[in-house]
Amino acid sequence: MTTHVKICGLVDAAGVNAAAAAGAQFAGFVYYLKSPRHISLEGAKELKKLLPEHVESVSVLVDPEDVFLSQVQSIFAPDFVQLHGSESPVRLSEIKQKFPEIKIIKAVKVASSEDIENAKEFYDVADMLLFDAAPPKDATLPGGNGVSFDWKILRGFSCPLPWFLSGGLTPENVRESIAQSGAKMVDVSSGVEISAGKKSPELIDAFIAATR
Repeated sequence: MTTHVKICGLVDAAGVNAAAAAGAQFAGFVYYLKSPRHISLEGAKELKKLLPEHVESVSVLVDPEDVFLSQVQSIFAPDFVQLHGSESPVRLSEIKQKFPEIKIIKAVKVASSEDIENAKEFYDVADMLLFDAAPPKDATLPGGNGVSFDWKILRGFSCPLPWFLSGGLTPENVRESIAQSGAKMVDVSSGVEISAGKKSPELIDAFIAATR
């Protein structure tokens, strides 16, 4: 079975085209002012035009308010909204009620197996989950920090929702991460960069080739 890949934090045409050409199934665009991968909704809208139909767009947001979610939908209209903040199951339920057209990927910050167990709270309100390493204490970003967690705690994990493995993945370790976790979808950002926010087409190609 083909492992699905999400290339996240795309900011330019070179990265978008490389992700599509290499066979990515998802392209992520981060709207978070503190991130080196931040891109405006208008910028994401323009890059989305470069995506072939089979590549789904993802808008990565952190604790968005309803007014901003309306702007995301009207300007960018992504296929998925990834919530990467401290959004609760109650908040996801509110978003689903107010914006029934939104498909949600909920990022779950993982430090131990207990965090995997707690993710069950989102089963009824999310469309997909993304298991990312909990950020270091001194981190300023909720994700994209290039750190990983113990992939083996996901081995044998049974979930009714599709889920991504994320956090510290690179072309060198992604094959092992899949073997240890059983992940069918993986997400990468800093692991395919030559500098913060600057994607490498060669690393994107190597990463996706390694998942095959």
